[in-house]
Amino acid sequence: MKKNSMEPKLFASITSFVIIVVAVVALLIISNRGMASAMGDKNAMLNEETFALQRKQMVERQIANRGVADERVLEAMETVPRHLFIPEDFRSYSYFDQPVPIGYGQTISQPYIVAFMTEILQLNKDDIVLEIGTGSGYQAAVLAKLAKQVYTIEIVAGLGNRAKKQLQTMGFDNIEVKIGDGYNGWPEHAPFDAIIVTAAAEKIPQPLIDQMSPSGRMIIPVGGVFEIQELILITKDASSKVVKESIFPVRFVPLTRQ
Repeated sequence: MKKNSMEPKLFASITSFVIIVVAVVALLIISNRGMASAMGDKNAMLNEETFALQRKQMVERQIANRGVADERVLEAMETVPRHLFIPEDFRSYSYFDQPVPIGYGQTISQPYIVAFMTEILQLNKDDIVLEIGTGSGYQAAVLAKLAKQVYTIEIVAGLGNRAKKQLQTMGFDNIEVKIGDGYNGWPEHAPFDAIIVTAAAEKIPQPLIDQMSPSGRMIIPVGGVFEIQELILITKDASSKVVKESIFPVRFVPLTRQ
């Protein structure tokens, strides 16, 4: 029987085609993995080294490039692991230039906003700080790197208790978390050198102004849910004269009352 000379050629062609297909698929897989890691795909394999690199890039590109210059603030933002304060389902978005959901209808603020609001308080190592709206606990952790003591109030018990546990696990011993309505502040620990409010109030709560120390500073977003909100800086001089300054428009979740 005569041997068909086309069979070896056909086999060689098929083999070459299979090799090419496998190579292309392998390249696509490698490319997609790299893209997933770079873009924060929630299925990407992210380790602490990767998060540290993302955190460094966050500080350089999102924060320092926008004008935040206080070296202590930049160091705190690069040191505190933001991803540990974000639920697992959204953790890959931790260092994106955006707010991220943390449950209970709340969000963790955009990294730049956290850094800006921290810097404008001009904190030193002996300051006592009040935070209204603990949320994930991330802002309190950043503040605790810069101040002597942070008192923080969260009205949503589930969030507050989760933040308290996370902060304790991370070894923060200069943060005290309280579950309750932050509108009236925390008079037992007043006066405060700095106050930061991380939810928008329809008007500036007078109890918070009263609890500012002489030469104290407060940063607070003000405005209704369907209004243009403004980030307001409030300062009090040695004679207790209060000055209010509008910084820029913002969008925050509303300050919840009991």
